[in-house]
Amino acid sequence: MSILLEVRNLSKRFMIKKSFWQSKAPQYSKAVDNVSFDLDRGKVLVIAGESGSGKTTVARLVIGAIRPDSGTISFDGSDITRFTNSQLKQFRSFVHMVYQDPYASLDPRMKILDIVMEPLNIHDKESSKEQKIEKVLKALEEVRLEPVEEIAAKYPQALSGGQRQRVALARAIVLKPKLIVADEPVSMLDVSVRAETLGLMMSLKERFQISFIYITHDLSTARYVGDSIAVMYKGQIIEKGPIDNVLLNPLHPYTQALIKAIPDPDGSLADTPASPDAKQVADEKPSSTGCKYYDRCPHAMEACKKDPISVKAADSHYVSCFLYDGKK
Repeated sequence: MSILLEVRNLSKRFMIKKSFWQSKAPQYSKAVDNVSFDLDRGKVLVIAGESGSGKTTVARLVIGAIRPDSGTISFDGSDITRFTNSQLKQFRSFVHMVYQDPYASLDPRMKILDIVMEPLNIHDKESSKEQKIEKVLKALEEVRLEPVEEIAAKYPQALSGGQRQRVALARAIVLKPKLIVADEPVSMLDVSVRAETLGLMMSLKERFQISFIYITHDLSTARYVGDSIAVMYKGQIIEKGPIDNVLLNPLHPYTQALIKAIPDPDGSLADTPASPDAKQVADEKPSSTGCKYYDRCPHAMEACKKDPISVKAADSHYVSCFLYDGKK
């Protein structure tokens, strides 16, 4: 299995907004901090973590929407961080994104035909108008939106949330990309259609050998779709590996807390995670050194005040935690 995407030591920071009367030097927040991972062709990498962990920023970096401060993103052997504007345009014909909100990601003024045709109008200069229409109808058929001619003539407001997300998938696959980045694609859908939408994504993956980056905070869907997983916390990957290894044998205390927070089938929490409430997390002051989970970890010790390194705990299973590096 060959590697499609290699991300190495990726970092991105944003300036913290301040009031106009503040005269202090600008402060920065690291949204992504030294992140590395690989993605094989035709496989699904899950990037999981709570809100604010840096998942979406990683997605925007991978598709070239923003440039990193440091690090490399190698796609099919080429470092996209060095691409010119024309090279980026060509690259984006191979990579597409499916956004979280199907109500906001589709232009309500455009018919479904025109929405799905938009990537073809940008990247496909060789096909005729009739050929583009044929490709759009074929894409709608692939995502099981039928009758296709009737759907193509409608506006987004005439469709349900699940149907709109299928339109977003049709727009993503119409150019037969190599990679789709799906950012919380089912979090705003009814529970009854989530499994159906995820099943469709996996069917498209198998049919066209498309690689997926699936971004989620919901580990209950992660195992259903993923081959491997990277768990993020405060901009860093704190654990990664084959998805069954990580979810069935979580090593980092934060990963363990996330799994404990997965609801039981009856809707109750399996256990209470070792984490404070959202307001307490927001009020925490980030430390410049040491484990970022130090203030929330039930196993925190003196060694954790230093920066942990990623260690190999098992076959392809890595964790950044002093509990496992033998240097307590």
